[in-house]
Amino acid sequence: QVQLVESGGGLVQAGGSLRLSCAASGRTFSMGWFRQAPGKEREIVSAISWNGRNTYYADSVKGRFTISRDYAKNTLYLQMDSLKPEDTAVYYCAASLSTSIAVATVAYQYWGQGTQVTVSS
Repeated sequence: QVQLVESGGGLVQAGGSLRLSCAASGRTFSMGWFRQAPGKEREIVSAISWNGRNTYYADSVKGRFTISRDYAKNTLYLQMDSLKPEDTAVYYCAASLSTSIAVATVAYQYWGQGTQVTVSS
């Protein structure tokens, strides 16, 4: 059983930065960050393969967000720069039993509780 705990969300002005963290207990393989805004479906933001060699970014965050993982700490990160009001959402960390990158929500078996990110204009 894998447990995921996110942290690092908050309120920031447009153009600012935040770093989300996801501490995992148990062995994880590929991991990802998703977000869900009010009235919208949950969507993939970024994903990383089990060995960290492959990453995926949604078009909306390319060049602004960076995903990384620290294997010693068993922690996943999402560095978010140049934030925009449209980035406002609850951000979820997820872990998949797949070793390759997964971008669909159904590919992930474990989910964190979510952390709110609010970007003011």
